[in-house]
Amino acid sequence: MAVLKRRAAVLVLLLLASGCATAPHLVVDRLYFGTNIPSGGVVSADEWTTFVREVVTPHFKDGLTIFEGNGQWLDPRGDLVREHVMIVEIAHPPSDTVNADIRAIAAEYKKRFKQDAVLRVTVPASMAFY
Repeated sequence: MAVLKRRAAVLVLLLLASGCATAPHLVVDRLYFGTNIPSGGVVSADEWTTFVREVVTPHFKDGLTIFEGNGQWLDPRGDLVREHVMIVEIAHPPSDTVNADIRAIAAEYKKRFKQDAVLRVTVPASMAFY
C-alpha cells in the first residue's frame, strides 16, 4: 500500500508540474548494457538479475523498464561486436542527481563485468497514465 501511495504522490507531482510553465520537462534515458565480456564469456541471466537488484533498483525505486535486444557496435579496438543487450529505460525530470546515479550504474557495470562502455541515449518525453 505504501508503494501505491508513493507512486500516486509522484504522479500527482508530475501532473501538477506539467501545468507550470517553469516545470522541468521529462526525458527518457535508455541505458544499453552489452552482455559479451571482452575477455570471454557473457553476463549470465542470474548475474544480470543480481546487478539490477543490487545496483539499478536502489537508484530508481519509482520505476523503470527493462527489455532485451540484439545490437552491434565498433569497440575501442576497432572490432565490430554483435551482442545481446539489456536495455534499461527510465523516465524522469532531468537533474544532476539522476545524471550521477546513471554514471554510478554504468561505472559499476563496467567494473563488475569488465565492459568497455555502457551506452546512454536521452530523448525528450511526455508522460501520461491512462
